[in-house]
Amino acid sequence: MAIKPPQLKMGDTIGVVTLGSPLSAQIIDEGIATLKNMGFNVIVGDHVYDSTGFLAGTAEERAADLMKMFENKAVNCILPTRGGVGVAGILPLLDFNVIKQNPKIISGYSDITILLNALYEYSDLITFQSLLLLDFNTRTPQYNFNQYFAATSALTAPWEIVNPPEIPFVNKVSGDVTGPIVGGNLTSFVDTLGTSFEINTEGKILCLEDTHEPINTVYRYLSHLKIAGKFDDCIGIIMGECTNCEPAYGVTYNELIDDFLVPLGKPLLSNVATAHGRFKAAIPLGASVRMNTIERKLTVLEPVVSP
Repeated sequence: MAIKPPQLKMGDTIGVVTLGSPLSAQIIDEGIATLKNMGFNVIVGDHVYDSTGFLAGTAEERAADLMKMFENKAVNCILPTRGGVGVAGILPLLDFNVIKQNPKIISGYSDITILLNALYEYSDLITFQSLLLLDFNTRTPQYNFNQYFAATSALTAPWEIVNPPEIPFVNKVSGDVTGPIVGGNLTSFVDTLGTSFEINTEGKILCLEDTHEPINTVYRYLSHLKIAGKFDDCIGIIMGECTNCEPAYGVTYNELIDDFLVPLGKPLLSNVATAHGRFKAAIPLGASVRMNTIERKLTVLEPVVSP
């Protein structure tokens, strides 16, 4: 059974880390100020502000920052600043046994989901595809904060993963399946295929989303996952948004889902608002979820945090 990290409470200490690409100091400082205004304490990693081209310091420095946050007893929750690229580079440098002994809430999306799924696979830790530090500002919809804090603090179950009312789930292939939910950013998962950190979809509900990729590239990535057996192994598929993904050769994202994924015959729900989209449903990766596409419901069957 997956480990549930201790719930987030007002007044807790949040550790901020940069694990992939750099983020401007202005955005980092705005996020930290927002957290403090919400009533949280903040500890900032040694290399949060580092910038070496498209990476925020070396893989060793970024991994060390993350391990310090897991080992620091004062830290209750870990919040990466952003994703970008380079998160896969820290994975071989992490001590997953130490992390398992010090379970904490950690959330994010984009390239961070490589880490989140590895933590579930190697440390048995439930993690959250949800907010990054860059989302903590006055421009973020209240829905996103409601989703984040409900998922990371509520001890009740079952509960529903829901879109905003004006964005309905879409049933693409009817079915009713139950299993652990895994997934995140499509591009990032393709990058880890053939490594010890490739996503494990066996018996899982697989959730995917992406951003700023032309649809022929999205097709390439989906095809790669198919050839790698990831769709054969999974029991159901959730397709999130593909934000700013331009049609290619007249083919849209929804048409690609219909043409490529629907014929696989796996229960399939689409139009889930999460990750790179403006609205970000919180997805507890590693938690047991029932996906009933006929009723267009995603039900989390267990508490995902502990008292």
